[in-house]
Amino acid sequence: MYLKRPAGGLAFCLFYLASSFTNKYVLSVLQFTYPTLFQGWQTLVGGLLLHISWKLGWVEINLCSRSEILSWLPASVLFVGIIYAGSRALSRLPIPMFLTVHNAAEVITCGFQKFVQKEQTSHLKVCSVLFLLAAAVCLPLCDTQFDANGYLWALIHLICVVIWTNSTSTMYSGDLFSALDFPFLYFYRFHSSCCASGLLGFFLMLHAVKLKSSTTSGQYAAWNFLAKVITASLSPLFFVMTANVLTISCLVIGGVGEALLVYTERTGT
Repeated sequence: MYLKRPAGGLAFCLFYLASSFTNKYVLSVLQFTYPTLFQGWQTLVGGLLLHISWKLGWVEINLCSRSEILSWLPASVLFVGIIYAGSRALSRLPIPMFLTVHNAAEVITCGFQKFVQKEQTSHLKVCSVLFLLAAAVCLPLCDTQFDANGYLWALIHLICVVIWTNSTSTMYSGDLFSALDFPFLYFYRFHSSCCASGLLGFFLMLHAVKLKSSTTSGQYAAWNFLAKVITASLSPLFFVMTANVLTISCLVIGGVGEALLVYTERTGT
């Protein structure tokens, strides 16, 4: 069967959808464009829930040495860059457009494997990344809601996904003082959405880890692809999005490219 572990996979898709929609609502509808504070809140909630889960014996946390912690610092800095730029991009771009640009990271990864690591790459995989590249490059040219800043942040997000350089340590103080003027700061919609975002992000991470540990890489890629398709397909029903034939074509080409990539991952070709 192509999609195994249906309960775990469907739970992952549900939390992926809910987390994406909640983040989009806070960043775009409520226009809380202070991603460092938003990221800090999500990290705080996730950390508290992880600690509670560890105390209750639901998860196992292994103690690390100082050298092991230091070795994770580049990844931590990269994660900050990914979330910050991704939040900026998601606040300006519709979800399908954001996911299409995000998927172009596979193009750089494949190119690095082929030309730097000299790994053998099948023609089908090359074809899949060309689809992803064509979709990501043509989409800004065809997007009827083109937002230059949104695509710029999406590009920065894309770069952060594949390389180990980004620093945002000076951005927190600016966001902190600017957020005091946020018009919905004391509204229950904002408070409840932020709480939901932290909870959903934690459960998404937890189900992603469980799904990765209980399935093959090909199976996980298939569930991840399904979650993106569901999220991108439903998002126009809840968030404003205008598109023409060329825009839809770019999104379809990107979807076909990722589907081919999932197939190569599953078959090992």
